[in-house]
Amino acid sequence: MDFVRRWVEQSPYTRAIGVQLEEMDAAGARLRLPFAEANSNPGQVLHGGVAASLCAIGAQAVARAMLGEASGPWHSAGLQVNYLAAAKAQDVVAVARLLREGKEVCFVEVDVATADGKPIAHATAIVRARFGADPAELPTSPGDHGGSDPGAMGPHIGRIPFIGGRGIAVEHMSGGTSRLVMPFRDANADAAGGVHEGALLALLDTTGAMASWAVTGPGPFRASTPAMQAQILAPTPAGDLVAYGRNAARDGGFFWSD
Repeated sequence: MDFVRRWVEQSPYTRAIGVQLEEMDAAGARLRLPFAEANSNPGQVLHGGVAASLCAIGAQAVARAMLGEASGPWHSAGLQVNYLAAAKAQDVVAVARLLREGKEVCFVEVDVATADGKPIAHATAIVRARFGADPAELPTSPGDHGGSDPGAMGPHIGRIPFIGGRGIAVEHMSGGTSRLVMPFRDANADAAGGVHEGALLALLDTTGAMASWAVTGPGPFRASTPAMQAQILAPTPAGDLVAYGRNAARDGGFFWSD
């Protein structure tokens, strides 16, 4: 299990946010994240990208332990995160449990809660091990319309502690679409040298939220992301990333973005 602990605690991204591996056995893992202002939204509320990161880290820890060190590299082929409540200025704990082990995938469930037991997020993940296979041939993104209007909110997003720590910037945010960039930096990196899956999920979480805000614009709204579904096609190599968001549907105060 030492190789799992090294990955959990010594990846540059996990060091940056402060993840600790408290327990690890054949069927599960327990992670702790002490409160830090650097992981917060305004008001000392845990950023959704951090909660999603804990889910992915917990799921991968279990899969790596079950399938073995030689089975890598690994990625979350499917991840469904439901955000249940906010954690404000509190330590949080993530408990990951193996649901089923296959030949090259593990199905894992993760619960994130405050240290006193308040549920924060729930996730199910399909973690795939590539067993040293050649890098996947990935599709090319069609990009977007090329607009560069960050809107009234865009210039302020980078001032959010967690977002600023990732270097995420809003290039475009209007008309129900968004485009965000995240530079490759040590604080976003995985121990293997690429972009850490947690940092990637933080970018996706933020881009989807900005697409919804690009519909309404600033105003007296209280908003939160209730859920995120992500399919990560392969381990992410080192490099700057661009994420494109689009609001796909709206029903009153409920928004769906991809």
